[in-house]
Amino acid sequence: MAISQKYGRTYHYPFSPGTTSDDRIQHDYWGYLQKIPTLIHTEKLDGENNCLSKYGVFARSHAAPTTSPWTESLRRFWQLAKHDLGDLEIFLENLYAIHSIEYRNLEHHFYVFGIREGGHWLSWEETQFYANMLDLPTVPVIKIEQKPENQQQFEKEILELVKGTGKFDTYDVYDKTQVTMEGIVSRNADGYTVDNFAQNVFKYVRKGHVKTDEHWTRSWKRASLINEGGKYVDVK
Repeated sequence: MAISQKYGRTYHYPFSPGTTSDDRIQHDYWGYLQKIPTLIHTEKLDGENNCLSKYGVFARSHAAPTTSPWTESLRRFWQLAKHDLGDLEIFLENLYAIHSIEYRNLEHHFYVFGIREGGHWLSWEETQFYANMLDLPTVPVIKIEQKPENQQQFEKEILELVKGTGKFDTYDVYDKTQVTMEGIVSRNADGYTVDNFAQNVFKYVRKGHVKTDEHWTRSWKRASLINEGGKYVDVK
């Protein structure tokens, strides 16, 4: 039995080309957007979904804490922060190991994208507040907008946003050429219940993003930072 509830599956926009056979699409996204006063678009980072809670550090499954080598420094950070978490569950992108994208302007290895407390996801303002209290950065915000009024224009603007290379200078891990960001995650700026996650969070992922295979865990490499020796990175 899982210690806690794992992160919910994020539904794709219908115009997101990076879907796979087991992905879900939110065909009714426009109707849900009309109920969201303020929308936050953040950069989708190419890392591992990790969660910090009072019970430990978790990967995608919450059946037991993770012991992977690329979470070793994160687990040491958790030892310092665990007594301050209370009922908060801190969800973050772990970029310590390079996946399909190599970030050449990376400032930190761990970026918070959501915080859950019980059956509720905190607002973006609260998420930023608690992340700052823990001295952790949040994922880059690309755009903040009020309730969109024109669906065609909205989709056009999303397609323009994803043409950028992102905040951390994205390169293909195999051919070493500069590429566009992996995608965008859009969320309600306000808080919402866990049960309503699929009506408040949506994503766009570019086609052909995933380049890793089943041998990735045996040959993974650590991501370099622009300021090596920073906090919580290989600190003994």
